[in-house]
Amino acid sequence: MVTTLTDDVWWVDLQGTNAFLVDDDVLTLVDAGMPWHSSRLARAVDQVGSVGDIGRVIVTHFDIDHVGGLGRLGGLDATVYVGVDDAPYLRGEERPPLGNRKGLLQRALDLTRATPDLPVEPVTDGDTVGSFRAYHTPGHTPGHTAFVSEDRSLGLLGDLVVESDGRYELPPWYLNYDESRIRDSLVDFADRAGEFAVACQGHGTPFVDRGTDRVADAARRAEEGGTGTDTTSTRA
Repeated sequence: MVTTLTDDVWWVDLQGTNAFLVDDDVLTLVDAGMPWHSSRLARAVDQVGSVGDIGRVIVTHFDIDHVGGLGRLGGLDATVYVGVDDAPYLRGEERPPLGNRKGLLQRALDLTRATPDLPVEPVTDGDTVGSFRAYHTPGHTPGHTAFVSEDRSLGLLGDLVVESDGRYELPPWYLNYDESRIRDSLVDFADRAGEFAVACQGHGTPFVDRGTDRVADAARRAEEGGTGTDTTSTRA
């Protein structure tokens, strides 16, 4: 299912996880779902262009439900941009650590993945990729990175947050490498990130307005440890 969020941003609902397409001078794929989502993802891309038209891939982090489709998306020939600390896992040069519960889960699930035969470009905090600026937001994974394009008023949030009942929350603790670090990353991102209206995260329904405010609200609640409710959210 493909939903138009703006004239140059499309949401690909892969049933349980999200991918996005952005016309950012070149067609840009953001995340790629599970390995078995590759056919569904290819059909979605065909509604916007073609897999061969994709000139750039942005990966918010190394998790099987965000990178699994890359190695099976036939016709894809583009550089993949991913946070520097997650790049060795995506390339297959290193395996996630056994000493971390999330790393152990990643190791087990990674057996289902085909390592993509694509150039992988590591991204550090402050780098630019097209019109996007990278913000290192570790905690969910070591290299988790959010991206903001002020030109397109668009935030790519990955799993820094999840959408739940019309507002943003931190992901469940058991899915994070470091719960305290992701909390700090959310607060830091809310403080540093440029303004954006459209907010696209890995799970749940993306928002088409007030993206910066919604992230700031989640950061405030995370910092306070509160559970307030935003009942006025308008989703795509």
